Amino acid sequence: MRLRLALGGIVLPVVLCAVLWLVLPLGSQADSPQGKAASIQKKIDVTRSRIGRRKGTEHVLTSDITAWSKRIARLQGSISTLQSREARIQSDLDARRAELASTQSRLRSERARLARLRVRLAQGRVVLARRLRQLYEADRPDLVTVVLNSKGFADLLERGQFLSAIQRQDAQILTLVKSAKADATATAARLDTLEGRQQQLTRIVLQRRDQVAQVKQQLIDTRVGYQQTRAGKQAALTKVRGERKALEDHLSELQKESARVQAELAPGAPGLPAGPIKGGSGRFIWPVNGPITAPFCESRPWEACHPGMDIGVPTGTPIRAADGGRVAIAGWVGGYGNYTCIQHSASLSTCYGHQSVLKVSVGQQVSQGQVIGLSGSTGHSTGPHLHFEVRVNGAVTNPLNYL
Repeated sequence: MRLRLALGGIVLPVVLCAVLWLVLPLGSQADSPQGKAASIQKKIDVTRSRIGRRKGTEHVLTSDITAWSKRIARLQGSISTLQSREARIQSDLDARRAELASTQSRLRSERARLARLRVRLAQGRVVLARRLRQLYEADRPDLVTVVLNSKGFADLLERGQFLSAIQRQDAQILTLVKSAKADATATAARLDTLEGRQQQLTRIVLQRRDQVAQVKQQLIDTRVGYQQTRAGKQAALTKVRGERKALEDHLSELQKESARVQAELAPGAPGLPAGPIKGGSGRFIWPVNGPITAPFCESRPWEACHPGMDIGVPTGTPIRAADGGRVAIAGWVGGYGNYTCIQHSASLSTCYGHQSVLKVSVGQQVSQGQVIGLSGSTGHSTGPHLHFEVRVNGAVTNPLNYL
């Protein structure tokens, strides 16, 4: 947590130093190794910023793609549900169509039967009418004639039974034909009603199926739109990743070039003595021996409060640890250039900026007075010096209170 506060406390100075870098001319320093290092560092900072922006864009695009994928998955679930429902309705529709076809087949058979019975009834009526005319024209014999013409009692009985049989048969034929016609008519009417009901149910099921199919198609169209949107974002993500990779390759080349320049700067004053340890009335020793060229919290056009104290020393001057502790930061930090922070306690730390060479690494334990690096002018700097900070719980405070 304190380390994050410490890092957070240097953001404003980095930004303000960047403004200073842009507005102040470097003159002939640009041709010197220090100027070359500063120019390279400016390119490194710009490249890192561009990489950071693309990483941010990648994060946004990745989140968007994930969100669209979830939407597509939800739509696919709804589509699958509708497809199952559509299949069930189609099965019901097929069954009702089969029932309707069976009813229509039976109805056709009954109508054909009714037509045949009507023909038979008409034929029977014609036959009966003809028989009646024949009997009338032949002067149908009465009972006396039948008795007189009979050859005996047995013959009389046979003649009477014959006449009765003819009458009964004619009546039965007519009754049967009429009954069959009535039955065929009733059956046809019943099947006709059933056909109408089944046609109505079939239309209802068909409408349900069409409605489900329409909703399903709308969801499919929406899914296609979602997939196109996701594909567009995936293409954009691929492009941004390619740009980031190119920038990272460019950054790697810049860092190699910066390392070569730093190698030129490192031996700039190899023979400079570390000098005597300069103590004070406080807990810390002075990291270098030199004049204060910029006091703590000095107001400048580009910053309201200088977050440290600048000590003027030539490039290559050994920098001593103000007190023993663990190295928390050792590397390039924006406008601070090569920057080292040493954690002395849970709340107290010291930081050293614009070094030409770092001689310690993160996690290393150092003792008071140990050389941790060489002074320089890396980062956003107008000349060789040591930028020295004291931080309490990550916030800068006046170093003179501890020296």
